[in-house]
Amino acid sequence: MKIGIIGAGQIGGTLARRLTELGHDVSVANSRSPSTLSDLAGETGARAVWAREAARAGKVVVLTIPEAAVRGLPDDLFDGVSGDVIVVDTGNYYPRQRDGRIEPIEKGMAESRWVSERIGRPVVKAFNNIYARHLLEMGRPHGAPDRIALPVAGDDPEDRRVVMELVDQLGFDPVDAGTLDESWRQQPGTPVYAADLDEEGVRRALAAAEPERPPEFTATEHSPGSFTQPA
Repeated sequence: MKIGIIGAGQIGGTLARRLTELGHDVSVANSRSPSTLSDLAGETGARAVWAREAARAGKVVVLTIPEAAVRGLPDDLFDGVSGDVIVVDTGNYYPRQRDGRIEPIEKGMAESRWVSERIGRPVVKAFNNIYARHLLEMGRPHGAPDRIALPVAGDDPEDRRVVMELVDQLGFDPVDAGTLDESWRQQPGTPVYAADLDEEGVRRALAAAEPERPPEFTATEHSPGSFTQPA
């Protein structure tokens, strides 16, 4: 499958490594220029491109950037991109550590619903609740007793199916987490977040989630600070 990745941080770089290992045709972009991705491209065989090229690179486009950076994406990033291209959002809202206050999210909008509205495209929420190192190293074969499960949320069932297939290929059990408006159940501070649960554990954790944001993931008048000194 042809896959574009916008964002080459921990999750983006990990997905570039894993997906190329699986034989996918990957194009990757960051906020700077393709020349700054020469090491990653040389290591993985992925093509280093501009963000607009990554948005047009294939069947799936993974958007894996900070929420604060979503506000700075070009308005025309996805102009002309076919409607059947699936956009995957891996992002998380860290207001006190990095992103500052995003008012619709503070008022209860699911983080990925906000991303969808900002970019003017449907998105599928996935890969946001696992550490990058675990995504890189902890994929397991079918039936392995320690196989981790990952939730996938989105409004289109076929889009969810395609992303769930990628999750499975990467060595994790995909769990259908429902529509995008239900994706708050896998946001930071919920029981499934960074918990490395099996399939049944993920289902229980999603069901047990509470909609109120924990204080540590809610903005203050001083936000943002940093990951070492949240504000």
